[in-house]
Amino acid sequence: MSSTTDRIPLAQAQAIAARVLAKLRPHCAQIEIAGSVRRKRPTIGDIEIVCIPKAYHAEPLFASGLATVVNHWPKVLGELPCKYTKRELPEGINLDLFMVEPNNFGLQLAIRTGSAAWSHQVLAKGWVRAGFKSKDGLLRRHNGTVVPVRTERELFDLIGLPWVPPEQREVS
Repeated sequence: MSSTTDRIPLAQAQAIAARVLAKLRPHCAQIEIAGSVRRKRPTIGDIEIVCIPKAYHAEPLFASGLATVVNHWPKVLGELPCKYTKRELPEGINLDLFMVEPNNFGLQLAIRTGSAAWSHQVLAKGWVRAGFKSKDGLLRRHNGTVVPVRTERELFDLIGLPWVPPEQREVS
């Protein structure tokens, strides 16, 4: 979209996100819609997707897999292979694509589902209170040991929070 104030209705964003998911899914081991679409906000400013590419560490395979789809969309930020790229979709809305590893899929899906304020005030404070920190996109113990977080439920359990449905992840 040309401006950060441009927003589209949820139903339109869901349809766009579903089309993007269908194009990316064959190249991903795991993939989910995140952000305000997942939270079902009434209007949407961008499409956020978290995925584990099938060929995450194999650049030649990566270049012939996920990139064959993603590189058709004009780049705003992030050259593949990378952990994050922003692309302009044909419908005029931006795609924020987060490429993660199995050990941080749950953490990144929770963070990227947001809202940003909720992620900071609830999730981040929760993992700090539970003795963890987030560094380089991974949850770690204070000694630096990576703690695998493959699902959001694992994250909530680790940090002692009850499950919060995506639609309720807002700060009031």
